[in-house]
Amino acid sequence: MEFNSLEYRFQPQGGMPYCGIQLAVKAIPVLLMVRELGIGGCERDLTKLAKSLDRRRFEPHVGCFHAEGLRARELREAGVPIVRFPVRSFRSWSAIDGARRMGRYLREHDIQIVHAFDMPTDVFAVPVGKLYRAPVVIGSHLFHRELAPLFYRTTLPLVDLLADTVVVNSKAIERHLIEDLRIPARRAYLSYNGVETEVFHPRPGGRLPGAPLVIGSLCALREEKRMDLLLDAFAHAALEGVQLLIVGSGERLPALESQRHRLGLEKVCRFEPAQTEVADWLRSMDIFVLPSRSESFPNALLEAMACGCCAIGSRVGGIPELIEHGENGLLFDSGDAAQLADALTLVVRDEALRQRLSAEAARTARERFSMAIATRRMQSLYESLLERARRGDPL
Repeated sequence: MEFNSLEYRFQPQGGMPYCGIQLAVKAIPVLLMVRELGIGGCERDLTKLAKSLDRRRFEPHVGCFHAEGLRARELREAGVPIVRFPVRSFRSWSAIDGARRMGRYLREHDIQIVHAFDMPTDVFAVPVGKLYRAPVVIGSHLFHRELAPLFYRTTLPLVDLLADTVVVNSKAIERHLIEDLRIPARRAYLSYNGVETEVFHPRPGGRLPGAPLVIGSLCALREEKRMDLLLDAFAHAALEGVQLLIVGSGERLPALESQRHRLGLEKVCRFEPAQTEVADWLRSMDIFVLPSRSESFPNALLEAMACGCCAIGSRVGGIPELIEHGENGLLFDSGDAAQLADALTLVVRDEALRQRLSAEAARTARERFSMAIATRRMQSLYESLLERARRGDPL
């Protein structure tokens, strides 16, 4: 348990000796919840926040259903305790056992704030946090709900009612919450993702052998990321001396490899599996493309911009909140391979434009979306909700 010691000094009248008073203020215990500690976006967002919280004010704990994964070592090295609540299914005894274990943990560690980061822990941790009377319970909504499986589409409305607030990471998702799901605007809290600028920043990166210019993308290879569209646009543009690099793993890889063969791109298109250390891979890309059909606020695009890539993205979700067309990147209509091919051709052939967009992308990430800014914003939410709970004000 951490304490913040505050010393108040004063000199009484008449020249009496120095007197001092010390007050010890306990850091606020916060339980951050995510299903597992793998390479996904929610896991990364939780890990970044747990590491960045001011330990004089907050004591982060991480709860999950599966305690191993790529982020587990990172959290332990940062001194963040990890607790496993072994829920295998919401339809099994493990859910009840996990709820009891979580309740004991909340009491034993005097947890003041429970913050769920993904769909499974929204459904689990928000009701359990309320049942065991945690002062503040926060849910997250970082996606378009129509993409969720039926079970979550039917249970998440209950979470919306129970949570003290619902964190969103883009204005697009905030509008979706308010306009489509009828959640009162006062219950949504916008907090953009942050990028660790000490890790993601421009510097010379590793160049692919024989590649004077590299177009790339980094993402989970799922259908909604539309890497097939990027392959089609790259083939259509027929850019001489340019290579395509796609970094990621997932269910779409076999289909994408077949498409690469059909398009005759084997010599100029390279696939690399998902990586934990991605900054150098991003720095090897001159142009970063995210052609998704659905996004909230993509970490990979933000990190690529922070590394100084020239950014091109589809006009969906929160991408236009990151990219201002013609100022720090280019936008194209989702699903339009011809528009994407034109954008690729433009920035490949116009080096001055490419360099200007790259520099503005890095500045945008550094000045508007740093992890320091994101952490201050989340800490402000935690403190304001906790103060309201202590006063007994309606949340």
